[in-house]
Amino acid sequence: MKPIKIIIAASLMILAQACTEKKEKEQAKKPEEMEKLSPKDYTTFKVDDSIEMYRVTFKNLYKMDVVGHLFIPRNLDRGTKHAAIIVGHPMGAVKEQSADVYASNMAVRGFITLAIDLSFWGESEGEPRNAILPDVYAEDFSAAVDFLGTRDFVDRNSIGVIGVCGSGSFVISAAKIDPRMKAVATVSMYDMGSANRNALNHSQTLEQRKQIIAEAAEQRYAEFTGGTTKYTGGTVLKLQNNTHPIQREFFDFYRTPRGEYTPKGTSRETTTKPTLSSNTKFMNFHPFNDIETISPRPMLFITGDQAHSKEFSEDAYKRAAMPKELVYVNGAGHVDLYDKTDLIPFDKLETFFTTHLR
Repeated sequence: MKPIKIIIAASLMILAQACTEKKEKEQAKKPEEMEKLSPKDYTTFKVDDSIEMYRVTFKNLYKMDVVGHLFIPRNLDRGTKHAAIIVGHPMGAVKEQSADVYASNMAVRGFITLAIDLSFWGESEGEPRNAILPDVYAEDFSAAVDFLGTRDFVDRNSIGVIGVCGSGSFVISAAKIDPRMKAVATVSMYDMGSANRNALNHSQTLEQRKQIIAEAAEQRYAEFTGGTTKYTGGTVLKLQNNTHPIQREFFDFYRTPRGEYTPKGTSRETTTKPTLSSNTKFMNFHPFNDIETISPRPMLFITGDQAHSKEFSEDAYKRAAMPKELVYVNGAGHVDLYDKTDLIPFDKLETFFTTHLR
C-alpha cells in the first residue's frame, strides 16, 4: 500500500503546484489579458483612435483593490520599456472625471498612462463609500507605481505623476516617501488639509473649525449605533439665487452633461460628497510639510490665473526646493483645467515629462 500512498501524495503535490502556478499567472496579468474597454461607453472624455484603453485592477499595500484605466498607444513597441504617468482625479470625483482627460491626452503624446480611482471612490474598494483617509489616497499612487513598474514594457525608473485638484496634494504626500515617482505635476491643486482647517484665503476661524470637528465627532456616535451615514461638502444638486460663484463653477462640471458621472452602485445625491464623520481626517493632513525633500526630483505646478484655488499652488511652489516651476494659465479658472483641452497646457506637460522621464 505504501507505493500507492506515495503516488497519491505525489499527485496531490503536483495538483497543488499547478493550482499555485495558475493563481500566480492570474495575479500577474498583462494588459493584453486585461479587460479592453470601448471609450465610446464614456461621455466625460474622448479617446483618440490611436489609443487602446484597458480596465485594470491591482492591490494597494493594505490589500484593497484599486481600479484604473490604462491607456497605451496602439503603435507602442511593447518589446521595449517606456515612460509612464499616473493621474489622480479631483477630490470627490472619479477617474472618469478629469483624470481620464489627462491620461488619454498624454497617451496620444506617446506616454503609457494610468488614471486611478482613489480608495473609497469610484470602482476602487473601501468602506464606507466616500470616506476620507488621505494616507490611503497617497498609498494608492504608490500602488499604481507597483503595478506599472512590474509591466514588461514600462521603465520603472521613468514613472511620473499628475494630481488634479485634491489629488495634487495626495501626489505630493506620496512623492515625499516614494522616490520611484521621478517627476511630479499638479493642476488646479487643492491642499485638502489647509482647505478644511482654514478654508479659502484662511477665512475660517478656529472656533468654526472646532464646531465642524464637534459635529463630526457626534456623528460618529450615530453611525456606531447603526444610524444613517451623513455627508458633507461636495457639489450642490440644484442652483439657487444665492448659490456661491465657486459652487456654480463646480455645478457646471459635476451636475451637467459636461462632467457628470455616477458610478454603478452609487447615488447621484452622494457623488462628490465625503462622509461627515470622516471629513475631519483632512484637518490632520499637512502635505506641504517637508515638500522640499522631494528635490532634486522636479515639480511642476499649474494653475489658472483666475482660479480661486491658486493660493495652494503658490504656497507649494514657495516651499518646494529646486527644480520647480509655477505656470499660470491665462484666463483659466479652477474647474476650467479639469477638462477644457483648449486651455490645459498639454504641451507644457509633455515637455516636462519628456525632459525628466526620458
